Amino acid sequence: MSSFVKTVQYILRGGPPVDGLPDRVREDIRAREASSERLIGWVQLGLVLFFSTLYAIAPRAEGSAGFNFVPYALMAYFLFTVTRLVLSYRYELPEWYLLVSIFVDMSLLVGLIFSFHIQYGQHPTFYLKTPTLMYVFLFIGMRALRFDPRFVLTTGLVAVAGWLGLVFYAVVADMDRMRVTRNYVEYLTGNNILIGAELDKTMVILAVTVILSVALYRGRSMLFEATKDHAAAMDLRRFFSPEVAASITDADTELQAGEGRQRDAAILYADIRSFTSTSATLAPETVLAVLAEYQNMAVEVIVEEGGRVDKFLGDGILATFGAVQDSETYAADALRAAARLVESAALEQQRFLEAGWPHHLEIGTAVSAGPVTVGVIGSKRRLEFTVIGDAVNRAAKLEDANKVERSKALTDKSTFDLALSQGLDLPLLEARPGADVAGMKQPVDLVVLAR
Repeated sequence: MSSFVKTVQYILRGGPPVDGLPDRVREDIRAREASSERLIGWVQLGLVLFFSTLYAIAPRAEGSAGFNFVPYALMAYFLFTVTRLVLSYRYELPEWYLLVSIFVDMSLLVGLIFSFHIQYGQHPTFYLKTPTLMYVFLFIGMRALRFDPRFVLTTGLVAVAGWLGLVFYAVVADMDRMRVTRNYVEYLTGNNILIGAELDKTMVILAVTVILSVALYRGRSMLFEATKDHAAAMDLRRFFSPEVAASITDADTELQAGEGRQRDAAILYADIRSFTSTSATLAPETVLAVLAEYQNMAVEVIVEEGGRVDKFLGDGILATFGAVQDSETYAADALRAAARLVESAALEQQRFLEAGWPHHLEIGTAVSAGPVTVGVIGSKRRLEFTVIGDAVNRAAKLEDANKVERSKALTDKSTFDLALSQGLDLPLLEARPGADVAGMKQPVDLVVLAR
């Protein structure tokens, strides 16, 4: 019994519940549904204008002697459609208004069909043979644009009720001029009703309604999942560079640990001096506020120079140039970014002081270029997209060497020469050949970019 109740609730709410969805996903779905309602309004307006134009230019049908309801019905429906369309741009249309709109649609169609026997002075069975009934499928199909099966089902059921009402009226009206027949020729040529024919029309309307509703019930579940996945993909682009996010979301197969490729790239490390000791004296929210200001500044510089942030390491930043996107100037771009980071940090001191940093904020940065492996590491449960290679380790050691060398930006001579060949226009500030760098077995020819 409980499963039956859940099934009924599932049907009445139009598919899976939105209660378990994040607020931003629910807002996205509501925005899509509001957009669909505006689309339905435009389609309705297009249809009524098309029918009005067709009615205006078409020759009048012969045998029409009674009152013609068509122009008045079209005018009333035009006004209702325009009002509905205007309201859809100003407000989110409530469900009760959408249900009223469905009843107006069906009332228009049923009313027009009913008026035919009056207009042409015929028995009510006359309108049962009109092809105007086919327009009911347009109204049912329009409701599918919202991707909510409840409205399709409601439209179909109202259409069936309206048609059965027309059939019932034709059966009980003026029995002396009408009879039920099983002869198809008599049905088509006289004032007779073929019950099987009317049942066929009813069953077709019901079948189309049910099939389309079932398709939408299934599709609505996929819509919810797709909206959640879309929101997750957008969030992913905030955690990764656009190229990395695209390689994850657009991959033909599920990413596995160990997948990767080798590239020639430049690696940039940046770090805040005395961050650990200073942050220990500050409130946590102050530390995070300073980090946010610093990271916003740093990321802006890195991206402007063509780099991509690989990860944030507390107060440190690991950025790559040419690792996830081909570049012919990766080394030059990385060195320009390193020099600009030091310069920007010096210019933005007021920004850091206002965030709560108690003294002058200084950073150190270093760049190293060479072959790196770009790919996925981790386990089946936890993956990470990163870069691995000697250039990554060397850049980290060079950044740490800033403290010993009393500099703010370092690189090695081979990286500097490569950058010059790629068009670097930074002047050589100072060369320090044969310097000992902690963690490196051989002396390194250093180039100071800023001090």
